[in-house]
Amino acid sequence: MPVSGEAGAGPDAHARTGAPDAGPRAADPAPAAATVLHTLDGGVSWITLNRPEAMNAVTWDQRERVIALLAEASADPAVRAVVLTATGRGFCAGADLRGAPSQARERAPGDVSRTIRLGAQRLIAAVLDCEKPVIAAVNGTAAGIGAHLAFACDLVLAADTAKFIEVFVRRGLVPDGGGAYLLPRLVGPQRAKELMFFGDALTAADAERLGLVNRTVPAGELEALAKEWASRLAAGPTRALALTKQLVNTSLDGDRATAFAAEAAAQEINMTTRDANEGVASFVERRPPTYEGR
Repeated sequence: MPVSGEAGAGPDAHARTGAPDAGPRAADPAPAAATVLHTLDGGVSWITLNRPEAMNAVTWDQRERVIALLAEASADPAVRAVVLTATGRGFCAGADLRGAPSQARERAPGDVSRTIRLGAQRLIAAVLDCEKPVIAAVNGTAAGIGAHLAFACDLVLAADTAKFIEVFVRRGLVPDGGGAYLLPRLVGPQRAKELMFFGDALTAADAERLGLVNRTVPAGELEALAKEWASRLAAGPTRALALTKQLVNTSLDGDRATAFAAEAAAQEINMTTRDANEGVASFVERRPPTYEGR
């Protein structure tokens, strides 16, 4: 099947499969709890891909755990921001489907599209739909679906050693995992085509210049900056941030009248929150606001 791309070294050794998400699963390389680490610290949910030996190519189980953790972040009032990062030299080298459900029959028409819908697209949608702001702290190579995973985040921080690669064309594949949706919205259609047509590695500095990355820092400073930004978000008006994220993410999908109506409706909903009332009160009383995320 057209699987999300790999970095070009290392992940090529991992098995790729065209199996849809049905049927018995193959043996997983490691438990998902060990390969996707999770901590909650100061209102920030840290989700860390932890298969450094595979450049953090994502397995079926890892994908499902990340999706579940993002859903939990949306529903948990104690979570007010999310950081998505990884260990080792790679952020995410694409999809490693060794742990995917096995295919007991010959592939039929519709199997590939179903696999993509239920797999890569669900992962990207989970980031876009998370009701808390999500920061990508890109520590290394982000290739194929790994690059799209970063681009789907609300804010992207990158180590100066990181690279972003649209590798699909190198394998004769069409970009999946939402790439053709995300990239034109971030850099415009012509830049998106350049990245996808050639599949060249993009340095963190060039990615920042194009607007794909918010900040590039030395690798040793990445975690500290991610903590700083996440802490600021966690201290903010959480519901207002969620509604703002929704407005921005849908802003290019409709006309002005639709966008204006959505904006007014979002503000109407937001004004029912404690944080909105606290924000107005603090302005009137000339004091810093204290937001509770409610």
